[in-house]
Amino acid sequence: MKILSGEQIRAADKYTIESQAIRSDELMERAGLATFHWLHEQLKGSPVVLHIFCGIGNNGGDGLVVARHLLEHGYTIKVYIVNYSEKRSDDFLINLDRLKDRKVWPQVIGQESDFPEISEEDMVLDAIFGTGLNRTPDPWVTNLITHINSSKAFVISIDIASGLFLDKIFEEKNSIVKANFVLTFQSPKLVFFLPQTGIYCENSVVLDIGLDEAFISSLNNTYEFIQQQDIRELYRFRKKFTHKGTYGHAIILGGSFGKVGAVILSARACLKSGAGLVTAFVPQCGYVPLQTSVPEIMVLTDKDEQQLSEIQITFEPTVIGLGMGMGTSKVAQKAFKGFLKGNTTPLVIDADGLNLLAKDKSLLNLLPPHTVLTPHPKELERLIGAWQDDFEKLEKAQKFTDKYNCILVLKGAHTITMYKEKGYINSSGNPGMATAGSGDVLTGVITGLIAQGYTPLNAAIMGVYLHGRAGDNSLLNGSMESLTASDIIENLGVAFREIYLEEIQEGEEQGTTS
Repeated sequence: MKILSGEQIRAADKYTIESQAIRSDELMERAGLATFHWLHEQLKGSPVVLHIFCGIGNNGGDGLVVARHLLEHGYTIKVYIVNYSEKRSDDFLINLDRLKDRKVWPQVIGQESDFPEISEEDMVLDAIFGTGLNRTPDPWVTNLITHINSSKAFVISIDIASGLFLDKIFEEKNSIVKANFVLTFQSPKLVFFLPQTGIYCENSVVLDIGLDEAFISSLNNTYEFIQQQDIRELYRFRKKFTHKGTYGHAIILGGSFGKVGAVILSARACLKSGAGLVTAFVPQCGYVPLQTSVPEIMVLTDKDEQQLSEIQITFEPTVIGLGMGMGTSKVAQKAFKGFLKGNTTPLVIDADGLNLLAKDKSLLNLLPPHTVLTPHPKELERLIGAWQDDFEKLEKAQKFTDKYNCILVLKGAHTITMYKEKGYINSSGNPGMATAGSGDVLTGVITGLIAQGYTPLNAAIMGVYLHGRAGDNSLLNGSMESLTASDIIENLGVAFREIYLEEIQEGEEQGTTS
């Protein structure tokens, strides 16, 4: 799903109004009605008191449309106009008159007004600013937002949490509504998925308001929100007359004394993701643990007992995943540099491999095209430098991928896969996956997908999603607190099945899955 900028959303609104020959207030009616239908489906006539705070622009107009429909369906509403400017949008005024025609006169809240009492059992609809905000609100409006946040009532924001900007970080965090839900129109917003801003949008739902789909498809957007249907389009169903060689030979390279477990996790995940053959390359201390814990793989060892000292691979693998648990000693650093100088095989690099790259950035020039790097925030900072905010982080990451022709997987609550001018934001996963070894598993998954012939970019996008879904499925028989990296591996099969079940059903209908 495309994530549109504020400018693109406004352009889509304008194009839809012109191409469908409708008025702007009719489009506002669609937005308000879609919001009402979602609310009505959840509330089902509940007697809860709904406090609807409307600004004096188009977001406020959306709120007035919702208020009218709630009133007509018997809900208890209290409507407030947040009078932060003397200007009014035309469509706001149209819908204010429509509400007054139904004998509802909203309370005007101004600088000197007393703020309404809000019970913890009530519900708040926030339609104060919307996506058009470009400055910090006046102090009294900030006080109103603080009043809403401190009420402990359930808060639903219309289109975006009021006080958030679409394309920059706020200056005053107390001026932002903390929404339990955001009902947004046609496209998710980038700020929903960034750590600094996403905390104000706990959950979000995209409502279709009928903006012109062909026009939206023609837009050159930067970010995509990746969902299951997107992964289904990437998925390659296995054919009948194939063998293990068809699905590639992956090497998992890493480990050192006390850190062989990282390689075990990656190797298991690589197998579970469909690689035909997997070989681990480890120090000698890793031979017995790997042979006993993962009997399906082959093991090659370094001449050194405790760390990688000289990486010699005597065959041509399909892909190599490396860095997990290998350490950053001078010996490991020398081995890593020597390996990169002679390597042309596709790479997935994680953990200590990333730290070694950060120690000697000249090594980045030795990476094969489309190498996948999977840093957590601190590893990313070592690679690209510090950033002031999440928007600068994305900008620096984009420039990094362009400079080195690599793919960055920015791990987090909504992992973002970056390649040059595009970013792919993941929808799966949960906080329980913040656990030791989870990143090692992700490296194995991506490596296993590349082994099977997926492009590195598609493997990264798909691997991140599958990894997250496996984590989500782990909660069916456990909890976030008890979730381990091994649980993620064990649930990879379920994550794949969710994707290909529809493929199987379609194939059976067409008679192609013999």
